[in-house]
Amino acid sequence: MALKTWAVVGLGNNPERAAFGVAKLLQDKGHRIIPVYPRAETVHGEIGYKTLSEIPEAIDVVDCFVNSQLVGKVVDEAIAIGAKAVWLQLDVIDEAAIARAQAAGLITVMDRCPAIEYRARA
Repeated sequence: MALKTWAVVGLGNNPERAAFGVAKLLQDKGHRIIPVYPRAETVHGEIGYKTLSEIPEAIDVVDCFVNSQLVGKVVDEAIAIGAKAVWLQLDVIDEAAIARAQAAGLITVMDRCPAIEYRARA
């Protein structure tokens, strides 16, 4: 299954934040990234949105750079928009949200970083 389009929740224009660098790596690896952030900023040349439901195209992966207390709502939105997968970043842990996503048929990853996974394969 090709998981090409990634909505990166928590992605703004702060280069000090992990989401900024990880999104750039994903883009460099051939993924389309879509920033999802309250200010709906354009990041790495891609138009941003305030919420997942505002994105006008299908999303393969919802990559979650939000804290564990907030991620359940994001996972529920990912299920609602028909995403194929949710990825909870390092130290983002919500077992109940992951269980809901799995029950809805989504691929799930928790407490891992795609940038580290890519580097491990290189």
